[in-house]
Amino acid sequence: MADYFTQFSCLLDLGSAANALAAHRLYTELRDEDETRAEPLCSGFELTLLEGEEAHLLWIHEDGSGDVEQVIGFVLRLTETFDLTGLWGFDYANTCSRPRIDAFGGGAHVVDLGARKSVGWTSTQTWLAVALNGEDIDA
Repeated sequence: MADYFTQFSCLLDLGSAANALAAHRLYTELRDEDETRAEPLCSGFELTLLEGEEAHLLWIHEDGSGDVEQVIGFVLRLTETFDLTGLWGFDYANTCSRPRIDAFGGGAHVVDLGARKSVGWTSTQTWLAVALNGEDIDA
């Protein structure tokens, strides 16, 4: 039997160490509540506070099987709470413990924090299928 993983590691700038700490508290509260939710909000990733000069950054990561949609949902919630602006994004890898067809790939998401929405994404599996189909692809 094969195990499938979605892994990622990215940073989110909250502007201040106080905001980062408050965001981490919110994450902890939501994660505790996830045990009773039908659809968890924060169980698909880890959140780590950084120290020193990087204390305004949150490290969002998962080395097991993460949930990309939960990351985006949490970041969008933080944009409301802390009035974040600008573009933010991250990439992820889909891997497998054994060689399987269609088990490897990845992608990336871009979020417009000011507009509070995802503005673009790509999947390497989709891109490859389109390219192999002879369709026009953007670099």
